[in-house]
Amino acid sequence: RSLGLSGPPEPLSHRPAPMPPALPPSAPSGPDTDASGRSPGPVLGLLGGIASGKSAVARILAGESGTVLDADAHAREVLESPAVIQAIVKAWGPGVLLPAGGLSRPALAQRVFRDAAARRWFEGLTHPLVRARIMAALDEARSLGRGPIVLDVPLLLETSSSEDFAALCDSLIFVASDPEDREQRARESRGWPAGEVARREAAQLPLSEKRARAHYIINNQGDLRELEHQTRKVLRELDGSPS
Repeated sequence: RSLGLSGPPEPLSHRPAPMPPALPPSAPSGPDTDASGRSPGPVLGLLGGIASGKSAVARILAGESGTVLDADAHAREVLESPAVIQAIVKAWGPGVLLPAGGLSRPALAQRVFRDAAARRWFEGLTHPLVRARIMAALDEARSLGRGPIVLDVPLLLETSSSEDFAALCDSLIFVASDPEDREQRARESRGWPAGEVARREAAQLPLSEKRARAHYIINNQGDLRELEHQTRKVLRELDGSPS
């Protein structure tokens, strides 16, 4: 989906591809440590379909010591920028505004997801600003020795090579969930009509390709307790601890 316009688990499995390299041990000093000697934790990129449970997995992965870099949260802030609002209104007219003066996300979504040219223009305007905010937050988290650092970025694999967030990740984790479950979540939590998930995902990289790129797969077909169990198992394996 375009950033800022977004309104239960099967057993954990691994890709047959080689496992990612073990994380280096913490060092008391050096270029990869902060002033206190702390090494930043791994950078973990989340993949998956809309309403698959990525946000819940991100919170569990980060825990109390890590941080989640939520692209949608940064995008919402970008869309509140007076300069961005002015540019969008100039291009598309006042019909995209709410009575209070802010941008109407449903009105933007109608434009962006029904017109490929409009989507390209919108993403060209907003995505560089969102990327800059995420990179600044990533640098800050690294400087503070925070970890894990979790990138919850919907278009993680869709960026060009010069702006490839996936290249910054030590591991990629795919959150799988049945289409029917995702459709229901989107309807209940976002008020989306039937078919909206599929329509938005048609403009993204196929889920099969995202899944194939992942080092770990978490299947979200059950309840939150099972999802947490699977996610913590991934954390132990990333840490090199016995399952």
